[in-house]
Order: sequence, then C-alpha cells, then structure tokens
Amino acid sequence: MRTSLPANGRGWLGGVLLVIAGGLQTLTFSPFNWWWLGPVSIVLVVLTCLPLPPKALFRAGWLFGVGLFGTGVSWIYVSISEHGNTAASIAVVLTVVFVVGLALVHGLAFWCWGHLAKQSQGRRLILLPAVWILGDWLRSWLLTGFPWLYLGTAQVDGPLAGFAPVVGVYGITFWVVLTGVALFSAYWLFDSGRKTGAVTVLALSLLPWFTGPLVAGVNWTTLADKPLSVAAMQGDIPQRIKWDPEYLREQIDIYLDLTEEDWQRDLILWPETAIPMTQDQAGPIIEHIREKLGSESTLITGIPWYGYSETLNQNTYHNSIMAIGNGEGTYHKQKLVPFGEYVPLQQWLRGLIGFFDLPMSSFSKGPENQSPLLAGGHKVMPFICYEVAYPDFVARYANWTDLLITISNDGWFGDSFAPVQHLQMARMRALETGRYMLRGTNNGITAIINHKGQVEGTIPRFRQDTLKGEVYTVTGATPFMLSGSWPALILAAIVIVFVRERKIAPN
Repeated sequence: MRTSLPANGRGWLGGVLLVIAGGLQTLTFSPFNWWWLGPVSIVLVVLTCLPLPPKALFRAGWLFGVGLFGTGVSWIYVSISEHGNTAASIAVVLTVVFVVGLALVHGLAFWCWGHLAKQSQGRRLILLPAVWILGDWLRSWLLTGFPWLYLGTAQVDGPLAGFAPVVGVYGITFWVVLTGVALFSAYWLFDSGRKTGAVTVLALSLLPWFTGPLVAGVNWTTLADKPLSVAAMQGDIPQRIKWDPEYLREQIDIYLDLTEEDWQRDLILWPETAIPMTQDQAGPIIEHIREKLGSESTLITGIPWYGYSETLNQNTYHNSIMAIGNGEGTYHKQKLVPFGEYVPLQQWLRGLIGFFDLPMSSFSKGPENQSPLLAGGHKVMPFICYEVAYPDFVARYANWTDLLITISNDGWFGDSFAPVQHLQMARMRALETGRYMLRGTNNGITAIINHKGQVEGTIPRFRQDTLKGEVYTVTGATPFMLSGSWPALILAAIVIVFVRERKIAPN
C-alpha cells in the first residue's frame, strides 16, 4: 500500500508541494477567506513528509514556511521599499531574508517532529497537531514574536469560530491540523480495508465542524442594557508627510474637521499617532480638544509620549494612547515592532540604509500591568497596532475591562494584504474575549467589531471619513480569558510526552 509520495518524490516534487501547501494557507486568511483550505494544506504536508527520514524534515518545514510567509507576509517589501527610503534591490534582499529567517521556525518544529516520532508513521500522524501549535507558540515570543498567520485565525468566519471563546486561536489551530491528519488517516485506513476505523476517525474529526455553529450561539459575556455612541475618525494621512513638521497643522485640522459633528459622542477615537508630536509639546491642542468635547464625552487618541520613565530610570519616548475629556489615563505600547519602532543592534545598523533610520523608530517598551483607560466611568483597554495580534496578551488585559479598542497606522503596508489580515486578527481577539472592539486606523480599515467577532461597520481603505455607530460594554469573562492558551499548550505537551514514550505499532 502506498500512503505517501514515492521515494523520488522526496526531491524537487516534494519541495514544490510543500511550498504550495504553505501558499494554500495564505488563501485561508483575508482577503480570500478560503478557510476550508486549511485541512487541505495539512493533507499535502502529511502526504509529502511521511516517507521522509527525520533529518530531512527540517528542510521540509523550512520549505513550507517559505511558501507560507513568502505569500502571506510579502507585504513587508512595501514597508521597506516605499516607506523605508530603501532601494528596490535592497528591499528585495531584506524581504527575502525576513521570509527565509521566519521559515526557520517551521523548520525547527518539523525537525522536532521527526526526532520525536522517528520513523513511525503512526507517531508522526498523532504528534503533528501538537508540534504544530507549539511551533506557533514559539513564534509568538521568539525575538519579540511574530504571531501572524495562525491557521485558527482564518476560522473567525468558519465553522470552528464558536470555540474561540473556549480554547482560543491555538486550540482551533490544533483542530484544523488534526482534521487534515484525520483526512489522510481515514483514506489510509480505508485503503487498507479498515473501513470502520476510517469512518470513526473521519466522524470524530469532523464533529466540531458541525457543532461549532451551535456553540457559537452561547453568550459567555453579558451586554450592557444601553450602548455607547461612538465615532472613529480615519484621516488617510499619506505616510510621506506623517512626520513632516510643515504638515503638522494640516493633519490636526483634518481630525478636528472630521470630529466637528461628533464632539457630543460618548467615545471618540483617533488612530495611532494621530497627533504627530509628543504630549509635552501638544498642550494647546489637547486643551482645544477638551474645550470642544461635550461634558460626557471622551476622546482617545494615539500620541507619542516623552518624559522620565521610572521603569528605565531615564527620559525616553513611548508610542502611546491617551484619554481626554470625561476620562483619564495614558497607555504605553508594550509590543514594539522591530525596525519600525525600535532598531535591534542599533549601534551597528543605524545609518546603513534609510530603513534603519525611520521616523519615530526609537520608542521604548511600556511597563507591564498598566491600568486601562477610563472613558465616562468605563474601563477601556487599548491595544496599539501590532499588540492586537497576541492572543494571550489581549485576553489577560481584557479581564480588567468592559470594552476593547485598538488603534493602528497601516499606511506602512500600502495596498497589500496586511491591513485586511490585521483586521481579521482583531476580530479573533474580540471573539476570544466576548467583547466589543472599536478599531481606529489612519487609512483603513477602521471598524466596529461586535462581541462575536463580526464587523458592524467599516470605513474602506484610503478614504477620509468618520465611522459612527454604537458599542456595548460587557461584563463577565470567556473561558479563554480565564485560562489563556495554557490548556491547548499543555495538551500538546502531554501528547508529545506520552506518544514519544509509548511503543506505538507502525500501522
């Protein structure tokens, strides 16, 4: 019986299939949303990798990663070339280095997969989901982390979405991978004459896909009786003038004009660095906003912060967000974007090329356990740009609040996949925490996301406009907020320990 590629398929054909499998996963995410391709890509991985010796699996995982990140995060080129003052040829080289370097994490996960399972195909089939999510988890914190393109995120519009408030994105990813493994295993069992086993495996693996929509109807949190009126302004400021002092007044005027009809709203949101000067320089602007706001209104805006940091014991810059009016508080961003907000090894890299000298690329990380902002007596937890990609980070802070907001400036990514992928991750965070999320961006996609992860209103990209609507504060917590990703990760570790140690028959 042939259960996988022939021996000669381990060469260029197997490599091509792995790159294709990685590319198929990109199609599961926005703007394509073909979530059903997730298990299909896993079938290709299993088909290609089962006959490989353990030492060959590192290369296999790396090729898969090249396919995934080469298609899914190729937008990094836009940031480097168009907005990083970098020659196209150098931007291509840096993008390739980023992709192949990121793919090494999948290579490491596959290498571990091979050495844990040895030559046993049964072990490999059982271990793959566990190894997969532990590899994703490693990628979430290694070198500050890159928690992008998790298979489970694509399920925000899929049948497994109902389980997000229970097990989070890692738990859903585990089941997507397990489903792909089960599809292959069912064919394997059927082909070997064990039809009952094939049907059993297939039925068990598909059960959550049919029960997920029923679970989605469960309300883990309770909405307030009365909504808050909100407005989010999208200024669509071109990135080339964002930090040019000559255009400072023009930028502020754009946001003031967009807000003119909405000063009485309960909550008004301006995006990341909407005020492109530090808070100690923006006193007159902040005072003007206070004078315009209604007595019950709060405006929350992104604004750089400069001052003395007790944590760092020195003066420093933070990428921050602050509440003005009927509210209070300032939050300093904790999850910084390498090269965009700080430069690793800057003593060697500063000055080499324009990309390493971007404006406002000297921010410091904010302290941990910061208090939420207050807006009209409500606790509002803000997340700045990249932070909304971290599931456990968002879930931990959501426990302290009844409404989430996130601000971003996705102008760095141009007309690429990044802004729609970013919105999709924000939707998953709202779904995991059972909370409304108000999202404000410079040039899209500004959105109101409800507690089920569904978008209730948006402003399309590259449009200067105001999004008006209502959001509900909530009480209560989802199971995922209480446990985080630990149940899924511990389950993966248990599977690895026991399957690796037990003697499992080859078939």
